[in-house]
Amino acid sequence: MIVKEKLDEEYITISEVKEVLNEIAEERAEHDREMAFELRQSLDHANTFAVLEADEARELLDELDELEQVDDFVAHKITDLLPESRDEVRAIYAKERYSLDTDEIDEILNIVAKYR
Repeated sequence: MIVKEKLDEEYITISEVKEVLNEIAEERAEHDREMAFELRQSLDHANTFAVLEADEARELLDELDELEQVDDFVAHKITDLLPESRDEVRAIYAKERYSLDTDEIDEILNIVAKYR
């Protein structure tokens, strides 16, 4: 039995995924190689759902990381989803052990509004 070991784990936003997949697609096009079905599907998904450019997403992540109530995983979710209402922020926090008060939610929404 072959067992693989996880060496590292890092969260990235859908915008960063889009950037990476576009680089792979360009590289394959330069070498006249056909894109695999999975790559085409992944690229299509990233193009559909990535609202921000990768550098904008990183800026938003940096601002969210400064907030005490936002951990790395939640910051990435907020960046990918760009919530517009308090209910959407509460839905992101539904599985978290920390519940936000109205002021904290508004602070998150104000930061996100700069990038919409």
